[in-house]
Amino acid sequence: MVNRIIVGVTGASGGIYAVRLLALLKQIAEIETHLVMTDSAVRSLEIETQLPLEELKAMADINYDINDIAAAIASGSFNTAGMIIAPCSMKTLSGIANSYSDNLLTRAADVTLKERRPLVLSVRETPLHLGHLRLMTTACELGAIIMPPLNAFYHKPNSIDALVDNTVRRMVQQLRLNIDIPDYQQWLGPE
Repeated sequence: MVNRIIVGVTGASGGIYAVRLLALLKQIAEIETHLVMTDSAVRSLEIETQLPLEELKAMADINYDINDIAAAIASGSFNTAGMIIAPCSMKTLSGIANSYSDNLLTRAADVTLKERRPLVLSVRETPLHLGHLRLMTTACELGAIIMPPLNAFYHKPNSIDALVDNTVRRMVQQLRLNIDIPDYQQWLGPE
């Protein structure tokens, strides 16, 4: 059985998380990825990575235009295993928390929540003010999983890629799918 996962990418700094997430999901045969990116995401990825946009899009099984509100992922009848937004900007978080679906990404997130499917928000901002914290609380109360891309060190990373890869594996783990996540290192206690 194929698990459809929606990957949303916004203009917040941290496009490397989207790149590494799509690369990881491409390795898993049971996953079909549906990519939707904001216009700001396209610009941020251009600034932060050397990956051409077409190469990023090729990593996904299906791509959607941000303005196509008639796309499959805009409907609850289109069954998915959940959605990961990485990185998730404060603007997108605000839209989700306030049920303001002004584009396909926020509509897909709203559908994910209303259908009680996992929605992982890799919120990328620091420092946080009270408004940001309240938006995260509201989104959590609606059912979203708030997962800022904070690094773990128990797996003894030796590069930025290792830190990023561990974080995206944790994001996928939050979807609670019965799949093997390549190279996922869960904490089993000290040696």
